[in-house]
Amino acid sequence: LHSDRTYQQDRRCALCWNEEIACLAKQHNNANIVALPARFISQQEAENIVDAYLNASFEGGRHQRRVEKIPAVK
Repeated sequence: LHSDRTYQQDRRCALCWNEEIACLAKQHNNANIVALPARFISQQEAENIVDAYLNASFEGGRHQRRVEKIPAVK
C-alpha cells in the first residue's frame, strides 16, 4: 500500500448490487471504484450495473462538501 494520504483519500469504493445504487454511488459519493457481489448477481446484471455507473456523473454541490469530509485511512 502507498502511504501518501492524498493517494488513499482519492479512493472511494461503493458496493453496488443494482443499477440505481451504482448511479447514486457516482452521483452522490463520487465513487471511483465499484464492488460487485458476484455471488448474488448474474453476469448480465453485473454488466448493467457497470454500464449504469459509467454513464452516471458526479453531481457536486452539497455532495462535494460531504465527499470532502470523508477522512483518509492510513
